[in-house]
Amino acid sequence: MIPFAQSKRRYESWLRKALGKDLVAADLKRKNDIMADSAFVFLRGTYWRWAEMAFEAFPDLATAPEVLAVGDIHLENFGTWRDADGRLVWGINDFDEAAPMPYALDLVRLAASAALAANDRAPKFDSACDAILEGYRTGLASPAPVVLDRDWAWLRDKVVVPEEERQKFWKKIAARKLEAAPDRFRKALRQEMPEPRLPFDTARRVAGTGSLGRPRWIGVADWRGAPIVREAKAVLTSAWSLARGKPSEPVRLAEIAAGRFRAPDPWYRVANGIVSRRLSPNNRKIEAGAIDDRLHGRRMLKTMGFELANIHASARGAGAAIARDLKMRRADWLRTATEAATQAVQADYKQFTSS
Repeated sequence: MIPFAQSKRRYESWLRKALGKDLVAADLKRKNDIMADSAFVFLRGTYWRWAEMAFEAFPDLATAPEVLAVGDIHLENFGTWRDADGRLVWGINDFDEAAPMPYALDLVRLAASAALAANDRAPKFDSACDAILEGYRTGLASPAPVVLDRDWAWLRDKVVVPEEERQKFWKKIAARKLEAAPDRFRKALRQEMPEPRLPFDTARRVAGTGSLGRPRWIGVADWRGAPIVREAKAVLTSAWSLARGKPSEPVRLAEIAAGRFRAPDPWYRVANGIVSRRLSPNNRKIEAGAIDDRLHGRRMLKTMGFELANIHASARGAGAAIARDLKMRRADWLRTATEAATQAVQADYKQFTSS
């Protein structure tokens, strides 16, 4: 495997070429700054490296059944949205790196993120891996969207938006610095507005970690008594496809987001190289720092495993094939692979922070 610094230069060179004048150089610099914060943040910002090293770190997982997988899965790749019936739903809500790959890689990456983000109150390493796998098996057997309106009361209590956060969201929107979005982003935002001729302002948005450098724009309008917000972000080929020598492989964000065991976000759309969605206090990504230690609990990890199964079991027959493969694997396979993964990430992180 090539040294991390060389891998980083190669990926960023591709990114600059792919985005051209749309590259947000300031955000890419910010990404490089914040990746030094911790090994967990570093993991979030370096999916291309994970895609390169996965089969070298745990080659026995290459034979696991292939599914349309999330790829860049981690503790902070979950959030809430309102479905077509207005119900509050929780689940995976970022699919920028989705691609066909062995199902087991998503489990290892999720477990590795839990290990790298762990604190004194988090479950022990073995317990965290077991919780994720337990939830995953449950999801394979009985996949179902995690709809919070009636069931999942304990989870609803964890992710409900406090008034302080709601006000913070709208204050940040009100403080936006207006800037004209490029035509293709403005067109995408206009198509997401509830009325075709509704006036709206545009502004840049800085968010996420792995996607920093890609342009994000928001459109904000006043509609029938209150503001509404839409986001448009550039879509690129998954780093998994790049690492496999398939740079022209089509993106499949829309397909995975609307899987048959999900209550999908009706505002999530992918067209013309842009993914658009609604933003609101309830349509959001949930960050670990925003809810203290609640992303690290065993019950939460089990539910994350359950939701991952909802994604993987979408294709006909996939759930049964995965279940058969799991039965053939050693009881400690996830712990062993996760340990190898965390060691590889920490080694790269050390190279990155010492350079």
